[in-house]
Amino acid sequence: MESVINKYIKAPVETAPLAVFRILFGLMMFFSIVRFWSYGWIDKLYIQPKFFFSYFGFEWVKPLGVYTYLLFIICGLAALLVALGYRYKLSIVIFFLSFTYIELMDKTTYLNHYYFISLLSFLMIFLPANATYSIDAYLNPKKSFEYVPSWTVNSIMLLLSIVYFYAGLAKLNSDWLLKAMPLKIWLPSKFDTPFIGGLLGEEWVQYAFSWSGALYDLTIPFFLLFKKTRPYAFVMVVVFHVLTRVLFPIGMFPYVMIISALIFFDASFHEKILKYLSKFLKVDDTKFNNQKVYQHFSTITSKMKMTVLIAFFAIQFIFPFRYLLYPGELFWTEEGYRFSWRVMLMEKSGYAQFKIVDGESGRWFYVDNTDFITPFQEKQMAFQPDFILEYAHFLKNHFEKDGHKNVQVFVDCQVSLNGRLSTTYIDPTIDLGKQRESFLHKNWITPFKDEIKGI
Repeated sequence: MESVINKYIKAPVETAPLAVFRILFGLMMFFSIVRFWSYGWIDKLYIQPKFFFSYFGFEWVKPLGVYTYLLFIICGLAALLVALGYRYKLSIVIFFLSFTYIELMDKTTYLNHYYFISLLSFLMIFLPANATYSIDAYLNPKKSFEYVPSWTVNSIMLLLSIVYFYAGLAKLNSDWLLKAMPLKIWLPSKFDTPFIGGLLGEEWVQYAFSWSGALYDLTIPFFLLFKKTRPYAFVMVVVFHVLTRVLFPIGMFPYVMIISALIFFDASFHEKILKYLSKFLKVDDTKFNNQKVYQHFSTITSKMKMTVLIAFFAIQFIFPFRYLLYPGELFWTEEGYRFSWRVMLMEKSGYAQFKIVDGESGRWFYVDNTDFITPFQEKQMAFQPDFILEYAHFLKNHFEKDGHKNVQVFVDCQVSLNGRLSTTYIDPTIDLGKQRESFLHKNWITPFKDEIKGI
């Protein structure tokens, strides 16, 4: 056990992999913010809507009106400073807080890779990623170290491995493996894809994509770990993520994963990248060759940081399995679905018509959802129970302020999952205005009328 601790936690390794990761991560996040702004998504997603769906416990996190643009500026500048390694600790903290705030403003925009970036930036707060090839290390020799403890590099590898492996475990279900769902729905629509478009309507191709996707996620971390298989594994990483980027509109996630996978390569590989960068920027890199070793176990503060990181990874291992605490089919109820690396596993669509009843007069009417939420929000709301409940409470409060008494809110909601016929999703006799959001099971979701076997 002691030899394992010494090898994977305490043993000094070259700082180059951390420096390359910091530079590429910071640049990727900076360009992601610029891209988001240039597409007009800040205005479309955070300025124009009248209502925003909140995460339970984070209802206080809301867009800041026109100041939302300032939040994105701060986030983008922080990402750039992270890449440069200037006032790194402050910069990565500001990036983590600003990016996570953006992520929490409206859960309609939830994506697994946003969550991944928040986790990764939180982890980077505790890493000496500015120990070399940074402005901090260049200006202050006391912050310059040629070697760091191996856990600082291995922790990034571990987080990436969790993401991949858990995504693979999630694919071990009967819909994905035995029915090729939802790829059987999605792939035929990509018939215009160059070279392979004509094959995507073939059933055997859809099954091949399903099985190879599960196999890839389950095995790629291990192939990246071993030196002999690493080059071939990285080629697979590039091919897999470029292909998913071509086929599906999932933003910057493929590029983030490709760049992140470089952390598995030996320090000599990263040294070559840094040498080329130094030559290109005409930086004297000899200042960073000081043979100094970063000590991270010498103070009480350092030990407290390690305790936080141990807790952090314990949560990453356990949290995706919280769905086991809930009854019913996970894909149907979605209780424990988010934040568990279940990536593109289902095609779910719904229809939700809300009925407002005046409890005193008995008069009722239907709500036109377009009066309150955007088409994108309505699409997401119609098949996610926590969205439906939050929206129902909003409607209750709105119409009570409008003069109606003892408002009751009912919904006629029909949902289809992975090509199945639409069925009633929410008990239409339940007054949603009386239901309260919590971590408990929502017993007003109707039972799933089929079975999906698997993890």
